Amino acid sequence: MQATTTTEPPSSAKPAAVDTDRSRTFKGAFGDLGAGLRDRQLWSHLGWQDIRQRYRRSALGPFWITLSMGITALGLGLLYSQIFGANISTYVPYITTGFLTWNFIMQSLNQGANTFIKNAGLLKHLPAPLTVYALRTTWRLSIIFLHNFAIYIIVTAVFFDDLDQPYRLIPGAATLNPGIGWWSLFAIPGLAILLLNGVWVSLLVGIISTRFRDVPQFIDSISSLLFFMTPIVWSVDSLTAKFGDEAASGPRTWVYEFNPMYHFLQIVRAPLTGGQLSPNSWYVVLIVTAVGWCVTLVVMRNYRARVSYWV
Repeated sequence: MQATTTTEPPSSAKPAAVDTDRSRTFKGAFGDLGAGLRDRQLWSHLGWQDIRQRYRRSALGPFWITLSMGITALGLGLLYSQIFGANISTYVPYITTGFLTWNFIMQSLNQGANTFIKNAGLLKHLPAPLTVYALRTTWRLSIIFLHNFAIYIIVTAVFFDDLDQPYRLIPGAATLNPGIGWWSLFAIPGLAILLLNGVWVSLLVGIISTRFRDVPQFIDSISSLLFFMTPIVWSVDSLTAKFGDEAASGPRTWVYEFNPMYHFLQIVRAPLTGGQLSPNSWYVVLIVTAVGWCVTLVVMRNYRARVSYWV
């Protein structure tokens, strides 16, 4: 009876390959970003498909959002221009542009929080980088923003004679806005910054939301508060017109000076309406963008491999 012998692997045998892309390294996080950007055909197709599915068999399609926003902006513009005693021809464009920009910012938060939750099926079966799903969300919101931009074009064309010259938004305000001119092109880098921030917001908030499902509900619950706390239907000039020099400093300024939403709003709205833009807005936006991306990369480094399990 022969003894059974066990063949031991040679000492030089190599261990099984380790998936370095899924390891907790910044190289893997940057690799995810690069791979997602290269999959442009995938996330652009998925974004278009979202729009087509939502408005399938609809005569106006996504222009229903444009029509709804246009009616709301016009109605609030007429109402608040009378409340503040402002000129309709300058206040309606102010509120309209504020609505357009605000809608993109808040939808980036709301839909970004559900980026991976709503793509749970694809995450489990489609081996794609997480960045693909964040770009899908941002691309979809960009398409809607472009549709809604038609409202700005119409409103500006109607009130152009009052916007292409210096004006005061509120009677008695200290700020003299220069009016629409070549400097309105600064809205282009402002929009680019919004898109850049939309991607990291979808990645960061999306990853956190997969682990803590209360985050989307929390964002939805505070969205109305943020709307009224941010100068959208009211303006900073209305404070100075009502309270005089006392509103130029002190606690009353905190409601907008320490509100990042206001500064993101201003880098787009001010150029489009020919308004006065403070350099502080750009400083705040660039700082938030840099910090946001740094935090996002850290979170992706540590937790991106767990998202498919959390969803």
